[in-house]
Amino acid sequence: MNVLEKVRSLAKDLRANKGNAAENWALASRLLARLSNDSARIKQVIDARDITGLESLVDAIEGKAAAEAAAPLPEFPASELDAAYRAFHKRLKVSRLADESKLGGRYTSGGRHSEIDAIQPPDGFPNEIWPALVRAGKLKDAGGGFYREP
Repeated sequence: MNVLEKVRSLAKDLRANKGNAAENWALASRLLARLSNDSARIKQVIDARDITGLESLVDAIEGKAAAEAAAPLPEFPASELDAAYRAFHKRLKVSRLADESKLGGRYTSGGRHSEIDAIQPPDGFPNEIWPALVRAGKLKDAGGGFYREP
């Protein structure tokens, strides 16, 4: 369940008088602060305990997110996509090797495997190239600016 779905669930619970209303409003406030920079409107809706306003605020945030997702991505030449993917793959490989080679409390490494599965993409490429690689199926968006291999 993502943050928007959780806020919608809280609004539904508030409308049906389920659970502790004070805790639900506090949680909705914290979650909305993550989603939007419009703190004045969030504060107004939370202070007024306006369920309809909460639902409309979530609709507005969701509409903005959908519009951003539907925005067309620029096309990149195949050579640039390949170069970006190779750079990403190399950065991921180096990050994993660095994590695996850390020494523990003993003189030698423990031989453990790295838990790293997602990284922030390397600099030197436009930010729009990473969603293009996701669309091409070479990467998956892990959220928060992190990407991973499928």
